[in-house]
Amino acid sequence: MTTKDGQLTAPNLTIEAANGVRYAYRRFGRTDSAATPLVCFVHYRANLDNWDPALVDALAAEREVILMDNVGVAGSSGKTPDTVAEMAHGAIAFVDALKLARFDILGFSLGGFVAQEFALMRPHQVRRLVLAGTGPQGGEGMHMYVPEVLEIALREKIDAEAMLTIFFEKTESSRAKGREFIQRLRLRQANRDAPVTMDTANAHITAISTWGIPDASKLSRLAAIKQPTLVANGDNDIMVPTTNSYLMARHLPNAQLRIYPDAGHAFLFQYPQEFAADVNRFLGR
Repeated sequence: MTTKDGQLTAPNLTIEAANGVRYAYRRFGRTDSAATPLVCFVHYRANLDNWDPALVDALAAEREVILMDNVGVAGSSGKTPDTVAEMAHGAIAFVDALKLARFDILGFSLGGFVAQEFALMRPHQVRRLVLAGTGPQGGEGMHMYVPEVLEIALREKIDAEAMLTIFFEKTESSRAKGREFIQRLRLRQANRDAPVTMDTANAHITAISTWGIPDASKLSRLAAIKQPTLVANGDNDIMVPTTNSYLMARHLPNAQLRIYPDAGHAFLFQYPQEFAADVNRFLGR
């Protein structure tokens, strides 16, 4: 069956894992097919409410979708770790608590770093990977955000205009789609997730910077990710430069690449229906 709930109405659930962390998550979508569940790892400073309902509901039309707050983030307990490896261990504890034996992963931005590390640590559990707006450890231009992005990323509050600046292209066509996305994020009125603290933001940016220390030798790690992988990005990502998507596509043994035009970091929220269709096709194989 397909649950009546989607991103706007799914309850905020909690589960305690063996590591003592109580994780906040949402779980909804179609469970009456053979489709593998899809676990989604979100971006820097984000919680459950930062997933675009237009995207995740379209994914949930064909499979079960699980959104989670990792350790210390928003509604989850604990202290947010400041390395990607520790975040991956946190994600592992979560799926173990849910008793998920096999699943697909969609990782966006920082969540894509975590997805790669997860797949390296638990290759037997991950069937397919979707790496969106992300990059490999040691990649290019990821050690520190460009000044325009860094100033916004470190603010106490990131408003709509700031989000448009770092997530979307400067063109009016892209910004118009960005404004539509921001309106969709506001549609859920009841039972929203807890806010993300600055302690979490600081831990996240430390993890991002550490992952992004330039080191071409780290690219060899990608050869161990054997799963079919969809690598996707906008054609001008200023947060995780698009060149890193090309790097991953070259070094992953079983990757396909999709670049969306007139788009930046949040291409998946600019093109939610198109990206969902691409992901559903890829995961349905």
